Amino acid sequence: MVSTSHLQLAAFVLGAVGWILCTISMGIVEWRVWYVNNTTVISSGIAWVGIWKVCFISYLHVSPGYREQFCHKFSGYDSFIPHEIYAAQGLLLIAMFTGLLGLAATICALRNVYMGITHKTFIAPFFLVGGFFYIFAGLCVLIPVSWNFYSITHNQSIAFPPSYYMPSSPAVQEAGAAIPVGIVAVILLLLSGTFSLSYRFPTTSNTITKSWQDKSPHAISEQEHNQEIRTAA
Repeated sequence: MVSTSHLQLAAFVLGAVGWILCTISMGIVEWRVWYVNNTTVISSGIAWVGIWKVCFISYLHVSPGYREQFCHKFSGYDSFIPHEIYAAQGLLLIAMFTGLLGLAATICALRNVYMGITHKTFIAPFFLVGGFFYIFAGLCVLIPVSWNFYSITHNQSIAFPPSYYMPSSPAVQEAGAAIPVGIVAVILLLLSGTFSLSYRFPTTSNTITKSWQDKSPHAISEQEHNQEIRTAA
């Protein structure tokens, strides 16, 4: 049993790393990197737009707890936030939750395998459910990552209100660190789901049981009896 689940053990490792990267990308503020020409407020000329807040280095406006940085968190009532950022907020939370369920299902299946449990109903369904959760989580990460990357490549603007001290559009923008982290998370989660779904419960145990039954004392005595009848005839 253990020798047939090495690929699923790899799936668990890949899924765990993918889930961690998904969580990291959700917390990184560098989804979009904006380069601005006016450095009066944005002192470094660079602003970071995340899915939860925007931040930039400033010597005029400094947020509490920071020495040279201003950050403004998004509110659920902000109407200026583009749809791709709203989608990223919701889908990444779903991905984090479903990825955790996938890990839990895979742990249950691997536990049963390494404890020597030979019942198919305690192993195969858990791998199947875990695989679906991994793939669903990967798709939930893929949608916001690709959508935001599309907006970045087309240099789409965001109509920030005055309280954010941000221009409505940058001179140039590029993908931040969260995008490649999200892409790697997608790849790992999809691979993990594929490996989990590829599990096939071994049928060798049934063959061994059948062979043992054929060689049982009752079966042997019956064979000897049939042989005696043929000899007497």
